[in-house]
Amino acid sequence: MSYLVTGTVHLLEDTKTYGSGGFCKRLMVLEKSSNGFTNYVPLEFIKEDCDSANSLSPGDEVEVQFRLNGRKWQRDSDSEIRYFLNAEVVSFKVTSNKEAEHQFAQSMSDEPSSSDDVPF
Repeated sequence: MSYLVTGTVHLLEDTKTYGSGGFCKRLMVLEKSSNGFTNYVPLEFIKEDCDSANSLSPGDEVEVQFRLNGRKWQRDSDSEIRYFLNAEVVSFKVTSNKEAEHQFAQSMSDEPSSSDDVPF
């Protein structure tokens, strides 16, 4: 089962590799405002999907499909049992790229206006 969330890319960390097996993941945090409150939603790119996040930048508006993964961990039979929950990105779509919009708006302002043209 997968879920959908939309928001603004607040943070995009570099890919981190763990252990001798080379497991890697990359954290993205979405900023999502709702009812006057701002929520920060951590989502993870896992293994080979880490590189797909290279096209993202803070400020991008995105729609992300993700799945929840939960796991149980216990160091030994005498230690406390801990539970972890991760939101793993399945796919994403950039719905608005703030940097590209800014560059486009700036390039439009650099062009001479038609009022500068001589009317003959």
